[in-house]
Amino acid sequence: MALKLILMKALIRSQTAPPRNLSKPACQTLQTYCKNLLHARTYHTGSQGRPTELRYTNTHLDTIFALSTHPGKAGIAVIRISGPQAKTVLRSMTVKTSPLPKPRHAVTRRLVCPQTSELLDKGMVVWFPGPKSFTGEDSVEFHCHGGKAVVDGVLRGIGSVGAQVRLAEAGEFARRAFENDKLDLTEVEGLADLLNAETEAQRRLALRQADGGLKTLYETWRMQLIQSMALIEALIDFGEDENIEDDVYDNVVAKVSSLHNEIKRHTDDDRCGEILRDGIHVTILGPPNAGKSSFLNFITKRQAAIVSPIPGTTRDVVEVSLDIGGYPILIGDTAGLRSSQDEIEMEGVRRAQDRINLADINIAILPVTDFLSTSDTGGGVNNVSLGVDSIVLEAIRRNPKTMVLVNKMDLSGPEAEKVMADIRMQLWPESGHAHELKRENDDGKDNSSSNSNHRLWAISCQTGDGIGAFLQDFIKILKDRFETSLSSSTSITQYRHRKHLENCLESLEAFLNLGVDDVVLGAEELRHAASDLGRITGRVDVEEVLDVVFREFCIGK
Repeated sequence: MALKLILMKALIRSQTAPPRNLSKPACQTLQTYCKNLLHARTYHTGSQGRPTELRYTNTHLDTIFALSTHPGKAGIAVIRISGPQAKTVLRSMTVKTSPLPKPRHAVTRRLVCPQTSELLDKGMVVWFPGPKSFTGEDSVEFHCHGGKAVVDGVLRGIGSVGAQVRLAEAGEFARRAFENDKLDLTEVEGLADLLNAETEAQRRLALRQADGGLKTLYETWRMQLIQSMALIEALIDFGEDENIEDDVYDNVVAKVSSLHNEIKRHTDDDRCGEILRDGIHVTILGPPNAGKSSFLNFITKRQAAIVSPIPGTTRDVVEVSLDIGGYPILIGDTAGLRSSQDEIEMEGVRRAQDRINLADINIAILPVTDFLSTSDTGGGVNNVSLGVDSIVLEAIRRNPKTMVLVNKMDLSGPEAEKVMADIRMQLWPESGHAHELKRENDDGKDNSSSNSNHRLWAISCQTGDGIGAFLQDFIKILKDRFETSLSSSTSITQYRHRKHLENCLESLEAFLNLGVDDVVLGAEELRHAASDLGRITGRVDVEEVLDVVFREFCIGK
């Protein structure tokens, strides 16, 4: 504890009043040295006893290997080896007279069995001496032909090199990279998301995180808190004896307040990053026989749901994954919403309502026939009467951003525009006078008769009219909502991150609510805040989450 206080004091003095006998570079070195000692890091010293570079000691004795490409017949297979025996494996698996390849240069080699010297394959070899490798250890890659017999033969040959050469576990290469400080935990999570990305939006989001955007941001915030902690603890221990400036505490409060506002803005993002990572949950709702299943089948271009003229065919949620405009969509067709005495049907309605409440976007499909009444004599459209079940209306009106598709417009007759205007008025009476609907076709004309709050489209699942234009508008809506997150390198993509950030905000708020008389409690709140930021990047106390994170990887990663 005494050493810690001395280091804090030296750090504060080097920042506020550098010693006269030290040059600026020497002061910067002293600051870095003190900071890293405070962080419990290990520095190696040069010939003059000065800190030179931060190094991490490799504690792994085993050398691991695995197939990094997808198993099965392929043109090329990549086998990765990492650990202290990687060079031995390289020499054992190649012809004895072959020289060691230049680092990070691909060369052609004959791959042989270490036991019998039998030729296994001809391929490429790349040698990565540590620490300039993915894992930070000595590493080798064998690029051989992707046939099953070839790959199995090379893997058996590597495994026979020695007792300390073994097959890697899932995610073990990435874990060694993390433990050797080649990646922080946010970069590891970004890499896992990149491997699992299925759409363009997910790829862009994961790639930005894997590139270290979150690491830089959170470590910057953490360093600011550590510096504030150092000033507060110095004020506690040396304030009376060392004549530390009176405005130190006020300066810390100002910095913490600014940081609190910055983190708060960062978390006020409507969970866009998390939604994109996990998939945008879209729920199709509406009364029975509205055409919900037909709409799902149309946009998926397959028979994903059963279509029947019998009401209540869909009883459970039918979920399908889609790529719409590069965005990951998890769209669910639900049971028709209506009151019923059938217990099984009402269970389907209950599940549908649960799905509606959890959805990120809701699409209501209403049949235009529910709004039409005919004259007793002429048989034509006479007026529009509201025939939608109250359960459906409540679901639509509860969320003002619900998209409403009026289906079966091929049955609406010649007064379709008037019918749509009247439907708008009846669905949203508070919206004022109806806007004239511009019937849109798939030729690019505007299909939506809507303002920013109430969206209404006319479609026909029978003819396909209007669906293409709706999907174009739907992609624009997704882009308006999520493009900012895709363009940012610091989007929150994990619930774990958000939880630690919320805990950090609570600690900062607690500090700001304390006064100078409670400076000891304030220092503890800052320590908790810095610790929560450190848990996001893996700097402190994250052992309990490591196994969960690395299970996301395949064996060769």
